[in-house]
Amino acid sequence: MKRIRIEPAWSFTDESGNRLDPQLFGLLQGIHRSGKLTAAAVEAGISYRHAWNLLNRWADFFGVALVELQKGRGARLTPLGDKLLWARQRVAARLGPQLESLGSELNLELQQLFEGVEPVLRMHASHGYAVALLPRFATGFQLDLQYCSPQEALAALNRGACDVAGYHMPTTATRGPLMQDYRRQLRPRSHCIIRFITRCQGLMVGPGNPRGIVGLSDLARGDVRFINRQKASGTRALLDILLREAGLSSQRIQGFELEEYTHSAVAAYIAAGMADVGFGVEAAARLFGLEFLPLAHEHYMLVCQRRSLADPSVKRLLEMIRSEPFLEAVAELPGYSPDHCGEVCRVDELFGEVRRA
Repeated sequence: MKRIRIEPAWSFTDESGNRLDPQLFGLLQGIHRSGKLTAAAVEAGISYRHAWNLLNRWADFFGVALVELQKGRGARLTPLGDKLLWARQRVAARLGPQLESLGSELNLELQQLFEGVEPVLRMHASHGYAVALLPRFATGFQLDLQYCSPQEALAALNRGACDVAGYHMPTTATRGPLMQDYRRQLRPRSHCIIRFITRCQGLMVGPGNPRGIVGLSDLARGDVRFINRQKASGTRALLDILLREAGLSSQRIQGFELEEYTHSAVAAYIAAGMADVGFGVEAAARLFGLEFLPLAHEHYMLVCQRRSLADPSVKRLLEMIRSEPFLEAVAELPGYSPDHCGEVCRVDELFGEVRRA
C-alpha cells in the first residue's frame, strides 16, 4: 500500500508577490556537508548550472548571498544561508512527531477504504527513534501510532483509548514523582510489560565541545546556555532526577525555561549555535554532528492489557520487534540497544528489578 508522508513546506514571497521554490534547501544542506558546490548539486539531483542559477536567484531575492564561493577553497554558507538551513531543520524536528501522528491516522483510513480491514493496533507512545521505526516494519496489521507524553500514553491505555502504551524509565532505582506516577498507572493484575529497547541519554554539545562541558555541574556556569525538553516528556523527568541526585538547582541553569519538543529539535537548536548544551539521546547528537557525553541509561517499555496478548495485532507486533531485521535496525541507532526486545514480563517483576538496581 502507498503511504502518506506529511512534511512541512516553506514558501518565500516578497512584497511584489514573487515566489521562490524552496528547492534550494537541499543544495544548502549539501554545501554545508561537503563544502563543494559540485558535490552539493549532485546530492540535490540538479545540474551545476541549475545550482548556480538557484544561488543567484535567492541572492537577488534576499539582497544577500547565501553561499560564498572561494577559488580553490570550495563553498561555504553565509550567516543567512546557515540560519535558513538550521531554521528548516528545527521546524522539521519540532513538527515531526505531530505530522507522523497525523499521517498514521490518514494511512489507517486509506487502508480500510482500499484494502479492507486488517487487524489494527492502536499505540500511544512517547516519541523516540526506535519507536519511529515501527511503521516501517509493520506487516500483517495496521499500526495507528500516536505520539504523546508517557503519562498521557498510560492514561490512554487505562481508559481504553489505545491497545499499547509506550513509556520509558531509568535503569537505576529512583524515588520521587516519576516512579510514584508509574506505580499509580501500572496495574499488576491487569497489565503486562513488553520490553522494547535500552537507550543512552546525556549532554549534547557543539563540535569540539567549545565550552569544555564535562558534566551536569557545568550547566550552572554563567557562560553556558542550555536548551531544555518540555515538562511532560520522559527525558525532562530523567533530567530532573539527575539534577536532584546531583544537588543542582534548575534556577541556576541559564535557559532552563526554554523548551523544545523532540530530541532532534534540541540537537538542531544547539547545532544552530542558539545554545551550548542540551539533554537527550546520542542518536540525535550524531544526526546533527554534535558531540555526546553519556550520563544515564533508561529502558523504553511497552505495556498492554494481559488479555490483549491474544489479539492478532499484538501477536504480530511481538513477532515484528523480535525479528532480526528490526533488531538490526535498532542496533544501528547510536546509543540504542534492543535488550530483551519482545520479552513479556509482569509489572511486579519490573518494579522488583528497579528496587534491586
